[in-house]
Amino acid sequence: MIIVLDTNVIISALLSPSGPPAEIINHWEADQFEVVSSPALLTELERALQYPRVKKYLKTSPDEVAAFITRFRTVATAVEPQLSLEVIKEDPADNRVLECAVAAGASYIVTGDDHLLGIKQYKEIIILKPAEFLTLLDLP
Repeated sequence: MIIVLDTNVIISALLSPSGPPAEIINHWEADQFEVVSSPALLTELERALQYPRVKKYLKTSPDEVAAFITRFRTVATAVEPQLSLEVIKEDPADNRVLECAVAAGASYIVTGDDHLLGIKQYKEIIILKPAEFLTLLDLP
């Protein structure tokens, strides 16, 4: 199973090591599914982790955050989207998540973003909240 984790899910995992986003990271690290990212999403993640409002609440040290980013860049499968989408007009940056998912042939996007969640599905890609994805993982 191939999934795209939106930046907000990854940051939530770093902010709260016991919530659903952190559980998703644990399942990924246990090789239960493949996580895919793109250069645009990796750049967004690194930029968002530098926001003062995010840094203020991080439960991990700057070295641990840097180690996580390095591991994420190394272990997540990188794709280079070949198409530009304009599905979400309200927040065009959300289209980068869709582009990554399409390029990877992902089954799921896991996000907390209301714009993405609002479309529920794009082509064959199902868009879920972190808790919904965890429920899906628990199915036999």
